[in-house]
Amino acid sequence: MSDIEREAMDYDVVVVGAGPSGLSAAIRLKQLDPDLDVVVLEKGSEVGAHIVSGAVMDPAGLDALIPDWKDKGAPITTKVKKDEFYMLGEGGQIRLPNMMMPPLMNNHHCYIVSLANVCRWMAEQAEALGVEIFPGMACSELVYGETGEVKGVVAGEFGRNPDGTPGPGYEPGMVLNGKYVFISEGVRGSLAKELIARYELDKECDVPKFGLGMKEIWEIDPAKHREGTVTHTMGWPLGSNAGGGSFIYHMENNQVCVGFVVHLNYANPTLFPYMEFQRFKHHPMLKELLEGGKRVAYGARAISEGGYQSIPKSCFPGGALLGCSSGLINVPRIKGIHNAMHSGKEAAEAAHAAIKAGRASDELTDYNEGLRTGPVGKDLKPVRNVKPLWSKFGLLGGLAFGGLDMWLGSKTGWNPFGTMKHGKTDAQSTKDVRECQPIEYPKPDGKLSFDRLTNVSFSMTSHEESQPCHLKLANEELAVREDLGRYAGISSRYCPAGVYEFVEDDGAAPRFVINFSNCVHCKTCDIKDPTGNITWTVPQGGDGPNYPNM
Repeated sequence: MSDIEREAMDYDVVVVGAGPSGLSAAIRLKQLDPDLDVVVLEKGSEVGAHIVSGAVMDPAGLDALIPDWKDKGAPITTKVKKDEFYMLGEGGQIRLPNMMMPPLMNNHHCYIVSLANVCRWMAEQAEALGVEIFPGMACSELVYGETGEVKGVVAGEFGRNPDGTPGPGYEPGMVLNGKYVFISEGVRGSLAKELIARYELDKECDVPKFGLGMKEIWEIDPAKHREGTVTHTMGWPLGSNAGGGSFIYHMENNQVCVGFVVHLNYANPTLFPYMEFQRFKHHPMLKELLEGGKRVAYGARAISEGGYQSIPKSCFPGGALLGCSSGLINVPRIKGIHNAMHSGKEAAEAAHAAIKAGRASDELTDYNEGLRTGPVGKDLKPVRNVKPLWSKFGLLGGLAFGGLDMWLGSKTGWNPFGTMKHGKTDAQSTKDVRECQPIEYPKPDGKLSFDRLTNVSFSMTSHEESQPCHLKLANEELAVREDLGRYAGISSRYCPAGVYEFVEDDGAAPRFVINFSNCVHCKTCDIKDPTGNITWTVPQGGDGPNYPNM
């Protein structure tokens, strides 16, 4: 911790992040003991401002946490009525019969939701129980005790100059101490990354794997709208270049969520995930659906795809990792909200039992074990080989072998492929551009497809530009020599917000430019950069996207 003097506040439990896991933990703690002091710190300008998800929500987690959520007016009303699965070619599609899909892929008990709005409602439930929630409070630093345990966090620091020195309006923030600190930052959070490295929480698990999810909300012609319909596709335009697929969810009010996921273990550095998404919307099936409509929102975020074998040790001295900080998404189901809620509930129960027994700042080993043996582990273990099989055998082989393994695993508890390894990290999977065929992309037409900066304006992203850049570059020379020279400027393509570019001024040597004001906090750069040259950290509180309905 730095030598800056800060005021301090003490709580029983400090929760970092007002997503579904953090809010579930806060709610459960107050359900168990109304006298516990619980605080939730959220870096977004409001709860939900940084939340983006598909989302088809399995209500199992919420059923366990708040059984009467319907009576309490939860914004969860659009029940899935129809499931569709398609394999796309460039000019057409083949529908896969639902009977081919394992039962766990059935969505008819699920709901199409705005996760941002679900989190706003959960925050109301938490506050009604006495939880303190502070939005606009980025947690920039962990506070450690004398024996190396986590004691708290530094939150709410504002007003540093671009060079990092305190500016004229500098506010040092506060230290919020807790008997336990819960980290629920979402995928690849900066505090979770520090904790995993410091305590070697990943020592006995497989490497983490990720995808990049991009999403637009469209208002479409009412005649084309089919409320409650869930469509997933695979195949074109990615083909053999990368794993991934799309989702199309018909929400209420003639709105449709159109999303595209690219697995970040792709090899060709000239692949452009954002432009794959834009090209996808020109497929005849999508073109017919979207023509005459208008895009009203855009967002992007990394998605954890490692599954069961990549879950790190999720407790550390003084706290726990929750939700996507531990990587709890079920990849074939494209669902993680229910597991995030389960993890928050289980962490809360472990912390409550510890505090009741007079403990503090130790390891919540009951939570770590329960995460693997309880509802989360039972959800993730049968499908653990789908991702590595897809990576090994490609789309068709992955479908065949992964489907078989998942079906038997979910039905019998036995997976014929055992537990497969992922192998390389996503960054290590990237090849030298000289080994790859360049991929060309058509120019966006401004009607169905859009350039990145135009789309970023629909995320309502804003950063105070007088602050230090929150995207930390270790070596600018390395960026030009390796990123540009060896990987054809991959950073200028993997980012879905156009943050990174290489600029040549009047014939001078190229220089690497970081336009951090565009950043939508997806954290893809921290994951995919093949040189490991970029580290994502939090900007000052309240900055970033301001998603209204994602």
